[in-house]
Amino acid sequence: MFHVRRTYKTKPGQARKVATLVHKQVQLIKDAGFRGDFIVYFNGGTTPSEADTVTVQWTDEALMSGMREGKNPILEALNIANTVSELIISTKIEFNELLTTSKMID
Repeated sequence: MFHVRRTYKTKPGQARKVATLVHKQVQLIKDAGFRGDFIVYFNGGTTPSEADTVTVQWTDEALMSGMREGKNPILEALNIANTVSELIISTKIEFNELLTTSKMID
């Protein structure tokens, strides 16, 4: 099982708008059956962490290509992604393997 976290560095003052758009985008992907539960969080400058950031994270059984067979593009999600791209400076993604009891060593 894997933990996936994508972080967006937004243009100043755009964190809450980007968080809203990203949530809508990922909800569309979830509703289509290609993602499970997720959370979105942001800092628009009101907390001590890095300002103008948005993060979405989820867990998944396997790492799979977004262009895999049987997964057709979700046009509304793609339109949201295009809007988000205009409101951000950069994005990064992290993939980490979760420690499950079956992977633990003595």
